[in-house]
Amino acid sequence: MKIIQLTDTHLMPPGISANGIDPEARLRAAIADINARHADADLLVITGDLCNHGDSEAYALLRDILAPLPFPVRLLLGNHDSRPDFVAAFPDHPCDADGHIQSFLDSDHGRLLFLDTHEAGVIGGIYDASRFAWLEAALSNAGDQPVTVFVHHPPIRDGIRHFRDISLHDDGALMARLAAHPAGIRHIVFGHIHIPMAGTSPEGIAYSSGQSCTHRFITDLDLPDPWWTDGNPVYRILLIDDLGFRAFTAEVGQKPTERAPICEGP
Repeated sequence: MKIIQLTDTHLMPPGISANGIDPEARLRAAIADINARHADADLLVITGDLCNHGDSEAYALLRDILAPLPFPVRLLLGNHDSRPDFVAAFPDHPCDADGHIQSFLDSDHGRLLFLDTHEAGVIGGIYDASRFAWLEAALSNAGDQPVTVFVHHPPIRDGIRHFRDISLHDDGALMARLAAHPAGIRHIVFGHIHIPMAGTSPEGIAYSSGQSCTHRFITDLDLPDPWWTDGNPVYRILLIDDLGFRAFTAEVGQKPTERAPICEGP
């Protein structure tokens, strides 16, 4: 299975920048590259902070930009989003019985879970009792399938000073429940931190973040107020198959220098 991950697209109404970057131009470039190179993908997932201010005009723009894709899309909400405005723009998007934008999808290589940690007025993530009840059912019904989780806020302690107080506010409850799934958690995929990160939790669960498609931080783990910076539009290619889980980062607009020779091996 091939999944394309975008994250932290932070769309603004047309012509308006966010943190010195034009997020519309970045996302259009990424989608054009995805269409040209990965039309065979099974799914696109955008892991939250779809729009910078959660306004209806930006969601309408997002709908327009995503329209040419030939495969399904799952959209997650981040702290910058607005659930009512998102639902108005994407009324048919999967959600749970309480209106949270979370769902699951079964594949030949396990169940994919798409979680909603958005809470209006909160920068960090919230995963409350009603959402947890949905998760319980989704994990219980997964049976002997391993699970891959997509979520905006990191459910782990990332060790980045800027995000110390604005990650998932759940005292480790989500990770504890995931760790108890008998068939195992294949990987946790998240956004929010704007920079690439990969690791393994104390419970032994592998996780990684995508890099923001638009503005990202200059990586400094100790600064409470790091600098934003520019860069090429970025997305990730996630493969889930008989080899397990693999994630590759693709940058749009890289300039080739010299071609590598064919290596025959061994």
